[in-house]
Formats: sequence, C-alpha cells, structure tokens
Amino acid sequence: MNALWRVWDHFEEGFIAFLLAAMTLVTFVYVVLNNLYTVFYSLADSFPAAEEFFFSVGDVVIGMAQSMTWSTALTKALFAWLIFSGLAYGVRTAGHIGVDALVKLAPRHIQRVIGIIACLFCLGYSALLTVASFEWIQALLTANIGAEDLGHFGVKQWHIGMIVPIGFAMVFIRFAEIFVRILRNEQAGLGLADEAAEAAKLGDEEPK
Repeated sequence: MNALWRVWDHFEEGFIAFLLAAMTLVTFVYVVLNNLYTVFYSLADSFPAAEEFFFSVGDVVIGMAQSMTWSTALTKALFAWLIFSGLAYGVRTAGHIGVDALVKLAPRHIQRVIGIIACLFCLGYSALLTVASFEWIQALLTANIGAEDLGHFGVKQWHIGMIVPIGFAMVFIRFAEIFVRILRNEQAGLGLADEAAEAAKLGDEEPK
C-alpha cells in the first residue's frame, strides 16, 4: 500500500510539472511567433536583394501566429487543471497559509480534538464539492458543447471541467489520510504551515 501511495505521489508531482511545462511552452511559442515576423519584415526592408525571401518567411511566421488562436484557451485549460491538481498536492505537502499558530499554543490533546473537528469539516466540504461538480460535469456531458477555441480539435467543455470533481475527490482522499493519522495519534492537527516558525527557522539559519 505504501508503494502505491509513493507511485501516486510521484505521478502527482510529475503531472503538475508537466502542466507547468506545457503552459510555459505554449505561451513561449505564441509570444515568439507574434514578435518574430517583424524581424523578417525589417530584414526585408534592410536587404532589398533578399526581400522576397524575408517577406515569405515573415508571412509564414505571421500565419503560424494567427493560426494559434487556440493557445490562450489551451493555456487557460492547463491552468485550471494545474489549480485543481495542486489542491490535493497542497494538502499533502502542507502548502497552505499558516492559520493554526494559535491552535499550536493549546495542549496536544486539545490540538488533536480541534484537528479532528477541522478535518471533518474539510472532508464534508470536499465531499460536497465533489458531488456537486460531478453533477455539473454530467450536465456538460449531456450538452456536449465544444470548448472555446478548442472545439474544432474535438475538445469538449466537460473534458476541461472534469478535473474539478477529480481534484476535489483527491482533496477528500488526502484529508481522509490526515484524519486517519490524527486518529492514530501520528499528528495533532492538519499539518498547516506555521509561517512564524518557518520565518524564525530561516532567521536562525542565516549566516552571522
């Protein structure tokens, strides 16, 4: 079971890295193409003997840029997938804003009770959103509407939106994992990051 969780953890990290890389690559190519054709047009003006060649290359580049009308929509879709994929990753890595500094001042058994209550609320919230978003995806699936600027590639709105119930389902699983650890007394709270403690730790590590 632990091996399965490790495989999933690595897949989760790799998938997030892939989404970031894909977003960066698409945006980079689009920006380059939208600025590169002017270079060839300028070269055509500067070198009349080769203007036909430079104009033809510039026309090809501007044609490629204009054909990438889908790039913005794809970047938005990838960003949405990144957000909802990152929800569960944030829960696993305790990458939230530190909000439990006061809770840490309480005795450990009180922290554990508060952690159980908070975890139950988080489980209920993520379960509710999982069910609601799944019903939303079912409606999109029935409507079968193409995604903006991506529909001619066969991409439907439900293809992009399906990450929402998947993401909240993974959040539910991660909080269930935390809940089990709290019940086993392996941790007291949700494991939220303590910004004050982190800042003090970084201050201690700075060279004198």
